Amino acid sequence: MTDNPQYTEAFEELQQIVSQIEEGEITIDELSEKVKRAAALIRICKAKLTATEEDVSEILKELEGKGDTV
Repeated sequence: MTDNPQYTEAFEELQQIVSQIEEGEITIDELSEKVKRAAALIRICKAKLTATEEDVSEILKELEGKGDTV
């Protein structure tokens, strides 16, 4: 995975990590790195969701403004 994955890639990798932890597939030696990676993936997903929400809100505001002039 790249350091700046797309949302879907980040979410899928995060799901894999969670599944590995839940199933006990991760050794104690790997756990710290996996948790750090999961935290980074969560930050990436959160940032992308926030940016998308802001974009959609802006588009909706623009559409509402145009509706007034029709």
